[in-house]
Parts: sequence; C-alpha cells; structure tokens
Amino acid sequence: MFTHTVLGTNDIEKSRAFYTAVMGALGHQGMPLPIGTVFPSAAGALMIRTPLNGEPHTASNGFTQGFAAKTFAEVDAFHAAGLANGGTCEGPPGVRENAPGKAYGAYLRDTDGNKICAFAPNPNP
Repeated sequence: MFTHTVLGTNDIEKSRAFYTAVMGALGHQGMPLPIGTVFPSAAGALMIRTPLNGEPHTASNGFTQGFAAKTFAEVDAFHAAGLANGGTCEGPPGVRENAPGKAYGAYLRDTDGNKICAFAPNPNP
C-alpha cells in the first residue's frame, strides 16, 4: 500500500544515530544521504531528512509511524536502542490488549519528537 515514509529532522547526525540503532534492531541498514538517511527494504523505504521547504521540522500531533518486528525480542531491542540513542519512552514493550491479536509493541519519540512504534505478532493471543 505504501512506497515510502518520510520523517523530518532538524539534526541529521542525531537522527541518523537514533534510526541506525532502532532500525538496526529490526534488521534494516541505513544509507547516509547529504540531507538525511534512507532505510530501503523490499516492502518500501523510510527516509529521515530535513524538510524540502527549508523550514524547521515540527512533529505532527496524532501521527505514529509503525514498524513490523518479527519477535518480542526485536521489539524489546528496538525500544532499548531508541532510549540509548536519545529517544523517549511513549509506551514500554508489552502486550497491547486492544491491538489486533493482542500484538506485542513498544512506542518511542525520536530525537525530533516524531512518534514511532514496533509491533510483533503475539503467538498466544
């Protein structure tokens, strides 16, 4: 359904360190660009970059970018990597009773205030 997602940043190096850690925990490698970092995959791409219009990035209220994880351990590693690289907790790892299949997930705010999460299927809903 989606080809790519772009999240804004005001600090390329800080966002690069954060996303290299959290996306690495999910098995994705980044490619640095002069304007940010791209994380390509067969299912689409995530790009973290400075805004094209040259104005400062601001986090979008109500927006969350979700990432697929294969296991609970990947969700835990994603969350830990985010906290270790300047992110803040928006919801610790755990089973989400209201998620489809009671999926296991965790939420973070990145170094620019964007809200992201990772979810893994729950084999025992």
